[in-house]
Amino acid sequence: MTARAFNRRSIIAGGAALLAAPAVWAEPSSGVRRNTSGFALLDWRDHFDTLEHGAIVADTRSRALHFWSEDESVYRLFPTSVPRSPELTKLGLTRIVRKVEGPSWTPTPSMRERDPSLPVTVPPGPENPMGTHALHLSWQYYRIHGTHDTRKIGRKSSDGCIGLYNEKIAELYELTEVGTQVRLI
Repeated sequence: MTARAFNRRSIIAGGAALLAAPAVWAEPSSGVRRNTSGFALLDWRDHFDTLEHGAIVADTRSRALHFWSEDESVYRLFPTSVPRSPELTKLGLTRIVRKVEGPSWTPTPSMRERDPSLPVTVPPGPENPMGTHALHLSWQYYRIHGTHDTRKIGRKSSDGCIGLYNEKIAELYELTEVGTQVRLI
């Protein structure tokens, strides 16, 4: 694929995502925060040497996840939730090491230390903060997963994971494979 074709596709996909994505601005007279988009178009070449097994860039600043297939025929842009604070955020290169449909959730030791009232495990279902699908990263405890609480998407709301709407994580789940390279920026 030529660079020109890739750029045209990126612009079209990015433009469509911008039209569909919420944006945030403040009305000075009311102090009310409105939605605006901070999605930025990215090029996989700025983050990876190849697209072997596909690639994901999770941009914690713009709260967006970018996916490219190995043959560049598929590019997707998804709105996400991101970690609440820098100390919960792990940035860098990792890979998908496991895919789980209907994941259970087990709070990490640090979560249970902060809040001992957390359950030991939450089974799959509407009370599970992992949503319908989870992509396990090579970093212990870190996941890209769905959420049943759609208010979290577009916000700093997680304890370290990247969250997507359940229908979007189901789509990403089908597009990815174990071994897909991931970069959190």
